[in-house]
This record gives sequence, C-alpha cells and structure tokens, in this order.
Amino acid sequence: MLTTRGRRTGALRRTALIYGRDGENYLLVASNGGADRHPAWYLNLTADPAVTVQVGSEVFAATARTADAAEKAALWERMTEVFPRYDLYRTKTERDLPLVILARV
Repeated sequence: MLTTRGRRTGALRRTALIYGRDGENYLLVASNGGADRHPAWYLNLTADPAVTVQVGSEVFAATARTADAAEKAALWERMTEVFPRYDLYRTKTERDLPLVILARV
C-alpha cells in the first residue's frame, strides 16, 4: 500500500500497487494500465515525495523519486519479471511509463 498526499486536497490517499525490490528500495511503475495519463498517485508523489509504504504488517516512511533513464533501463526488467504486463502497457501509450524508487527515510 502506498499513501500519498493529494496534490490539490492535501488529503491522504492509499493505493494498492504491485512492487519490486532493488536492495533496500522498493520499486513501482506508474503504468495506469497503459493509459495516456499518469495515475493520480504518481502525480501526488511528484508534488510531495514524502510517502508512507505498507508491505505486509510493516509500515514505514519513504521518499519517492522517478528513476532517471539509466536507472530505469537497469531496473525495468526486474519489474517485468514481477508483472510482465508492464511491457504490454508500454505499447499501448506514447507516454513514458515512470519507474518510481522508494527509499526508506
């Protein structure tokens, strides 16, 4: 579960997402099912990168950032191993699907 702060309302928003791991970091793909618009949770964390993450019973604060091109190239395959449809979603849109890195605070 990812909790972000709404960029317009300031309200906390929880979203269940598929995640991957890179060492201590968690990884997310802002695919929105291949839609031409970014998902709201991604827009929220770009406005305020301080997020809360829950994995199982563990809850922790994290800072979110979008992977740069080199990081994304290195991590994309890891995410498609977790959820192969990400490759399909990339073909459905001209939008670059952001890969988000969550680092514990």
